[in-house]
This record gives sequence, structure tokens and C-alpha cells, in this order.
Amino acid sequence: MAEAMQATEHQHSYIHNNTKADYLKRLRRIEGQARGLQRMVEEEQYCIDILTQVSAMTKALQSVALGLLDEHMTHCVVDAARHGGPEAEVKIKEASEAIARLVRS
Repeated sequence: MAEAMQATEHQHSYIHNNTKADYLKRLRRIEGQARGLQRMVEEEQYCIDILTQVSAMTKALQSVALGLLDEHMTHCVVDAARHGGPEAEVKIKEASEAIARLVRS
């Protein structure tokens, strides 16, 4: 039971670093930006203004993604590397794949 709880804590370190509320606040703001974009398209606002808002929303999402990646690297990956073995290899591969996805987006 303790191992299962430790694994959960390990996987979701942002909750324990008191950043969950910050992530949720930022995601709600992004959700509002998406609704604003829908409204702008419905109202047929100027294309450049819409693109400017798309850029702002994209930057906000990237900021959340980088924060989560940093949390993952500094907690999950570091902890797994300390323990070594197959878990370390899995966590490093996951991080590498996540970075590749972010770079491609």
C-alpha cells in the first residue's frame, strides 16, 4: 500500500509542490482564451487580431507544458535515476519523447 501511494505521489509531484492551483488557474485562463477565439471567429473579426490571440494562447499552453515537463524532470526522472534500473530508463525515455513532441509542436 505504501509503495502504491509513493508511486502516485511520485507521478503527480505538481500537487505536492503546491502548483496544482497555479496550473488550474492558467488552464482556466487558456479555456477563456479559446472561448474568446470562437467568439472572434463567429463575429468575423479581423484575421490578424484572431491570429494574435491564437499566438497568445499557444504561448500560454507552451508555458504550462514546460512547467509540467520541468516538474517531471526534477522529480520523477531524478528520483527514478537515483534508484536506477528499468524504471530510470522508462522515465528518461518518456521525458525524451515528451521533449520531442513539444519541439515538433
